Amino acid sequence: MRLARSRVRKLRYTALFIATKREYGLNDEFQMTKNPTETFTLGHSPDPDDAFMFYAIAKNKIDLRGYRFEHRLEDIQTLNERAQRGELHISAISIHAYAYVADKYALLPCGASMGDGYGPIVIRKHPTPNVQHSTPNHEGDARDSLRSGTIAVPGKMTSAFLALQLFLGKFDYVVVPFDKIFDAVESGRADAGLIIHEGQLTYARSGFEKIVDLGEWWKRKTGLPMPLGGNVVRKDIPPPVRRDISEIIRESIDYGLTHRDEAVAYSLAYARDMNSQLASKFIGMYVNEFTRDCGETGRAAIRKFLSDARDMAYLDVPVELEFVE
Repeated sequence: MRLARSRVRKLRYTALFIATKREYGLNDEFQMTKNPTETFTLGHSPDPDDAFMFYAIAKNKIDLRGYRFEHRLEDIQTLNERAQRGELHISAISIHAYAYVADKYALLPCGASMGDGYGPIVIRKHPTPNVQHSTPNHEGDARDSLRSGTIAVPGKMTSAFLALQLFLGKFDYVVVPFDKIFDAVESGRADAGLIIHEGQLTYARSGFEKIVDLGEWWKRKTGLPMPLGGNVVRKDIPPPVRRDISEIIRESIDYGLTHRDEAVAYSLAYARDMNSQLASKFIGMYVNEFTRDCGETGRAAIRKFLSDARDMAYLDVPVELEFVE
């Protein structure tokens, strides 16, 4: 009897899969695993905000509906590259990179990282007593200062890099792992650094000063939050299963928000150079109302961000958004 039910489930899944391929015209190169209803690869960053979001899934705190998730922890640039190859079933991704993988992945309405009036920052070294320079006090000064030097950036596919292009236009840069940008600026390899993750909270105590907060600039310019990251799911997964995955991730986020202390405690293992108070503050910045559901405001922010980049020729692909509904 159990074997018969198993065969029925497999036949239903096969029919759904074939129908989905017909609906989306998918190529055969994007194949699911042999037991797609049982195990999915789930890529996310080894950061406290992502750890917080996926805590309930990782520790089986919620009903996973018979699915299993293999967590693959990678830095965001690596996840962006893997998404371009269609390697993971579910992944965190930069909104910038999504423009290049929209043929393979759909965006989930939950799990977004959006900075509402804050975001990636550009820093430089504090002046020494014998070397003085003025601190930019408006956007024009900041642009002039940054265009005259080299900026260390955490990856060309990151949303932070695209945001800096929108703010600054053309500039000289060097790509550096996100956790080595302070070192690049300190050593003189770069004149300034584009900071993401926890560096947004720790730069001052590390001996650096802020030139511009790109999320603050974006909010003044558009009135919208800055869309930095999202979660995506492969399109060769049938729509009902995609909806299941979306609901499971939302339930995981909800569990973290309603069991905040235990979720933050779990996340501390991924909190580089942060104590519990700072980690909790960082989590609060990027696990917010837009994380549970980006809503119409979040979707408008994504469209505006990518459309502006397309209009300014920083994207060379059409802006096509598809959400799991």
